[in-house]
Amino acid sequence: MSNGVSTSTDKNIVDKSRSHRNKPVSRAVRQTRERLQSSHAPSGAFDRDVLARYVGAVLQGASITPLFVVIAAALGTYITENTQIFLWALLTLTAHAANVFLARRARKQEITAVSARSWRRALLLGQVMIGCCWTVFAMQDCSTCDPASFVLYKGATLLIALSVTAMWNFMLTPAVLVTFAPVVIGLATKAAFSREILEISLTATFTTTVVFFNFISDRLFQSNLQILAYQSEKDDLIAELEVAKSMSDEARRRAEEANLAKSRFLASMSHELRTPLNAILGFSEVMSAEVMGPLNNPTYKEYADDIHRSGQHLLNLINEILDLSRIEAGKYELNEEAISLLDISEDCIGMVQLRARGKNISISQQFEPELPTVWADEKSMRQVILNLLSNAVKFTPQGGEVHVKVGWTAGGGQYISIKDNGPGIPEEEIPVVLSAFGQGSIAIKSAEQGTGLGLPIVQAILSKHDGQFILKSKLREGTEVIAILPAKRVLQTVPAVEEAPVVSRRRKSFA
Repeated sequence: MSNGVSTSTDKNIVDKSRSHRNKPVSRAVRQTRERLQSSHAPSGAFDRDVLARYVGAVLQGASITPLFVVIAAALGTYITENTQIFLWALLTLTAHAANVFLARRARKQEITAVSARSWRRALLLGQVMIGCCWTVFAMQDCSTCDPASFVLYKGATLLIALSVTAMWNFMLTPAVLVTFAPVVIGLATKAAFSREILEISLTATFTTTVVFFNFISDRLFQSNLQILAYQSEKDDLIAELEVAKSMSDEARRRAEEANLAKSRFLASMSHELRTPLNAILGFSEVMSAEVMGPLNNPTYKEYADDIHRSGQHLLNLINEILDLSRIEAGKYELNEEAISLLDISEDCIGMVQLRARGKNISISQQFEPELPTVWADEKSMRQVILNLLSNAVKFTPQGGEVHVKVGWTAGGGQYISIKDNGPGIPEEEIPVVLSAFGQGSIAIKSAEQGTGLGLPIVQAILSKHDGQFILKSKLREGTEVIAILPAKRVLQTVPAVEEAPVVSRRRKSFA
């Protein structure tokens, strides 16, 4: 049972059932192009990717912080000879474990554009917890050990912790500042109360280092954000190319269906049109010649001539369209043989001579003597020369001249040149007259209008012969057309081999 959509390619050139696909495709292309043409990404466009990278970095370096904390606690116990520092280590490891647990939970759950801000605040809160633990470490004091050694130990430990945090957490932009801002406040408070030069120096050095590492982290974050933008643009470009490819495939499919429909139409209509045309031409010619008896009204004879002339014009148009269609479809086959351009040119001149005399046009010829034959299709080359001669006679005014030349080219090929002194073609209209169904302004104003397929067929036939077509024209000076066949098409004659003297057979001698 029919579903209302025909799949026959010769009836539906454009499949309207696919129109609903074209609208989303066009919308996707338009949105992608607008996104690519914007100078910067919208705010928060890469929050999900940034958090995903941060979570990956935290989980990848999850074992580094505990190892460093244990080493720092062991070294502190050795310097201060006090085991209370292990309480700080336990507190720091607990905060670090909570932060790692939060990162694993974030990786397991899908981070959406709405929940990205919530997860970002939660992860920053985890960094604040770790920062408070480092603040507790910075507030440690030792009355039994050397103050310079203890300050050096604290400063080195804090700087290493700062560098590790900046290296692993730069994808969370204020992580360095949020983590070590409490430490700076604690060191500043302690230095203000103690007023010791070592504490003041440690506070100044660590504060400067925090500002520097915060700047470095921000630069790294911007670089990674730019990389994400480039990757997004690349993905968008790939998506647009895929969409363009799908649209191109759809257009190619439609073009193939249209070409198939055209071929089927021409194949069926050529017979349907030629059959009644033959009858029209035959009967109109019989009536015009008064074969069956005289026509009582002379106007009927004029009508019969008009019918015959119109039918002949329509038949020529059908033949030219079919020839051009076969050439475009690659179905135009050449029956090549050895032919003479001189003989074909003389025959074609004889065919248009009667028409030229009717307009008082003289046709002069200049042929190169003893031109060798060429390997080409006689019917096609006859059609080329006849089309060019017919155009020259058609557009040459009364009493004009047409010059036909056949000779050698500089490269060893052969050419046919047909030049007239007609109105010529404007330079800007030459591409128009060389296109299918194209006609110049002179041809449109002329009483003898054609179909505009003669020159495209000539170009296609010469191209099938690996030849070349040249059109030279100047307004009010005339037009010259040149058809060139390459040197490889010329058949050079080989001189006869002279008969050699007969050599007598030498008898063999046996021992």
